[in-house]
Amino acid sequence: MPHTPRGALALARDRVLGLLPGRADWAAVRRSPRRDLVAGLTVAVVALPLALAFGVTSGLGAQAGLITAVVAGAVAAVFGGSNLQVSGPTGAMTVVLVPVVQRFGATGVLMVGAMAGLVLIALALARLGRYVRYLPTPVIEGFTAGIAVVIALQQVPAALGVTDAHGEKVWAVAADAVGRFVVHPRPAALAVALGVAALMLLGARWRPGLPFSLLGVAGATVLAELAPIDLARIGALPQGLPAPSLGFLDVDAVGVLLPSALAVAALAALESLLSATVADGMTVGERHDPDRELFGQGLANLASPLFGGIPATAAIARTAVNVRAGAASKLAALTHAVALAAIVLVAAPLVGRIPLAALAGVLLATTFRMVEAGSLWALARATRSDAVVLVLTFAVTVIWDLVTAVAVGLAVAVVLALRAVARSARLEQVPLDPGEHSAEEHALLAEHIVAYRLDGPLFFAAAHTFLLELSEVADVRVVILRMSRVSTLDATGAHVLGDAIARLRGRGITVLISGITPGHDQVLSTLGVAEELRRAGLVFPDTPAAIRYARGLALGTPEAVAR
Repeated sequence: MPHTPRGALALARDRVLGLLPGRADWAAVRRSPRRDLVAGLTVAVVALPLALAFGVTSGLGAQAGLITAVVAGAVAAVFGGSNLQVSGPTGAMTVVLVPVVQRFGATGVLMVGAMAGLVLIALALARLGRYVRYLPTPVIEGFTAGIAVVIALQQVPAALGVTDAHGEKVWAVAADAVGRFVVHPRPAALAVALGVAALMLLGARWRPGLPFSLLGVAGATVLAELAPIDLARIGALPQGLPAPSLGFLDVDAVGVLLPSALAVAALAALESLLSATVADGMTVGERHDPDRELFGQGLANLASPLFGGIPATAAIARTAVNVRAGAASKLAALTHAVALAAIVLVAAPLVGRIPLAALAGVLLATTFRMVEAGSLWALARATRSDAVVLVLTFAVTVIWDLVTAVAVGLAVAVVLALRAVARSARLEQVPLDPGEHSAEEHALLAEHIVAYRLDGPLFFAAAHTFLLELSEVADVRVVILRMSRVSTLDATGAHVLGDAIARLRGRGITVLISGITPGHDQVLSTLGVAEELRRAGLVFPDTPAAIRYARGLALGTPEAVAR
């Protein structure tokens, strides 16, 4: 049984086994291996400059980006819950990592990645993957646009050829770089960055299938070698992957780094599951397993720091390229990782000659494509609440940091949603009989018997408004509270209902209740609300019974008086 230690152990074992790759995964690999191999090589060509650029931007160097793309890309491909996902370093992750690098150095980033991996595995075992879909769209779009701006600001020093810019926030560093550029301009770096970005953006419109990012980086590297221009380079890369190491582990730093690890885990979960959803929508018949995807990303983030890599997540852009290239199984993403590993082994000296300004151009173009202006404009016009959440999340992302932005965006979205739901709760006076009233019934109405129907949620956000409205009832002798249409009732709502009943009875008004659903009845009974009415027989299963009793009470009939 699940309640026994042996049953709990068996349940945990079954959950872990359910997250591991099965026969269906390998059956998919055998369907069209040639298409998967071609798709994997195509993605590797696109991913190479991005991996280098994100590694540099994170603060750990280009080699860290390549290692992440290889190690995390392979592990997530094997253990993830989508056949089409491609994982590696992403721009959103670098936004979180830069402050960690500045404060704790490289070992802090490696620790954060490993801790985030454990958090993701815990989320997978708890089967929480399906709940990520409830994140409000304005929050997602707001921090995505904010991330794009932050990444663009991060590229300003490299694009201007400035290597000694300083500042506590990314916008301060960018401003310092602009000031230094004005004093000592380096037009060659700016020309390379803008040229690569323009080639990517214009080339994508002309021939979307060609890897213009790689072509731009290669062209800029050749130009820097042949022309007498002074450009900062990536620098020498290690030939081959480093041996795995646990030297970065520091138990004393866990408490300090935990907030950053939680932020990385949340971002990895969100971006991976959103990417998997996009991939499903681009295909027919593909459906990802959200819990397995979290498990795969958790293992990937545990493995990447062992080799000196940064935290990783699935990337929507690379996944989309994978799908468009004809991928049908995990073999494509695995091929992408193997191809990048071959580049590390064979072409490391050539990669080390790439100008930093060229990678800055790659990321500038990438950030431009991250922002969908039409989607943002539609959200801003949808409702005032959506616009507030969108703008606030965007602004906090740019001015402060991503973690604060998501927390603020969620908090404001929840408050505004509760406000909207609370406003939907209504206290409406209804006739005692939907049909025509006889003369006797009109006489009873003249005796000040009134029925109120409670519509919608009666919870903490709406309860006090309800109390205010009900307390203002005047010139009434009997009030019938019809509760069959109450959608939600929490402890606060129940207590407020009890207060309203007590106030009405204190004014000499008889209160009847009808139509309490079993779930709501349990809440009321547990909190002891309306117990006096139950003992007096003033709680009825339906409204007609309550109306008959109210009329009998008004006429003074024996049945009503006896109760």
